[in-house]
Amino acid sequence: MVFPLPFPAPFGHGQRMAATVTSLPCSRAEADTAMLADEPFAGHAGVPTLVAAEEDGQWQLRLYLEGVPDAALLRALGALAPSAAVPPCTERLPDSDWVTLSQAGLEPVDLGRFHVHTGEHGGLARPGQWPIRIDAGLAFGTGQHATTAGCIRTAARLARRQRKTDVLDVGTGSGLLAFAAHRLFPRARITAADLDPVAVGVAAANARINHVRRGMGAGEIALCAAPGVTHPLILSRAPYDLVFANILAGPLVALAPSLAAVVAEGGHLILAGLLAPQRQQVIASYRAQGLLLVERSRGAEWPVLLLQKVRPASRLSARRLARRETAARGWRIDTI
Repeated sequence: MVFPLPFPAPFGHGQRMAATVTSLPCSRAEADTAMLADEPFAGHAGVPTLVAAEEDGQWQLRLYLEGVPDAALLRALGALAPSAAVPPCTERLPDSDWVTLSQAGLEPVDLGRFHVHTGEHGGLARPGQWPIRIDAGLAFGTGQHATTAGCIRTAARLARRQRKTDVLDVGTGSGLLAFAAHRLFPRARITAADLDPVAVGVAAANARINHVRRGMGAGEIALCAAPGVTHPLILSRAPYDLVFANILAGPLVALAPSLAAVVAEGGHLILAGLLAPQRQQVIASYRAQGLLLVERSRGAEWPVLLLQKVRPASRLSARRLARRETAARGWRIDTI
């Protein structure tokens, strides 16, 4: 997931540099599309970093860059948000340690049995709570956002009813959901993937901090950089009896065929990152794949869906549905 932290951290760990941020209003659909775009700024110098941020229901694209964006880069940014009624606005940022700033103000979060905190703000865990330290820095996912918190609560309720032995976290970010699954299902094989190799590196560092063993066996976590579930490591360990996908509504719909394909019959899928009005669209996409809704958070702006695979997927109907629902958004249907 890509959501705003107090200070996003697009640059290298501990690195100090002058930088700018260029902001442009956009729609939620444009934010979704921009986050899936393949190298939208290919050929531009300075390694620009794009973040989709939502504040008070308003979405923005934010472009972080060492130096000042040139006219070509501004045009490329503008092309990602044609609905914007104003031109991009560029501001200079002070020299800062981005990792430290990204954690400023992130207070500890208590999520049932979990006490999630950063290195800067440890707080005090209650007796019986499991502390998880997440130094997000260069990746997103500290338990602050409703989607992450909702996924953890849903998995905790599921753990009281069932034991899981193979778990997959798609879009792992900082690794928080994978670490929570490790606590809830201590003998499970955990696989965690993210399309951003930097996020995978952050998750690996956080695994060391939390004494989560890396490896392929029971009670261990395997990490890889991959879009969706197309990586050989992910496919070789399928099917999974629990899959997390905390991303965005557009990718959730586009990835429905391949995500459903790696869920074991009788297994569960926890989906998040969608807004309430997008719920039925996402549910319909997975129903076509043989997954039925078991539980959903009610009255939430960011609902979390728990689905169970009750029959083999109908690939033909799923592809037709996904193409129809995503044609206007420009998603590429992901299949395996």
